[in-house]
Amino acid sequence: MLSIRLARKGAKKRPFYNIVVSENDRIPTGQALEIIGFMNPVAAEGETLRIDADKAKAWLAKGARPSKTVLDLFKKNAIA
Repeated sequence: MLSIRLARKGAKKRPFYNIVVSENDRIPTGQALEIIGFMNPVAAEGETLRIDADKAKAWLAKGARPSKTVLDLFKKNAIA
């Protein structure tokens, strides 16, 4: 089954998350099928969140299930 979830990147105490589509049985930081956005919660200026809405809707139509956190982000950006 496909899932849309956050994959943590970045240095210690400087988190950066990619929003990825991957298989459920893969580790979150492993190889993803596609990166559809990012979230930078500690950004001082500029973008803290970017989601490609077209890609996200396409993956949701294919049956990918978002995690709870990603679902909240989608709702804030009127995607799901």
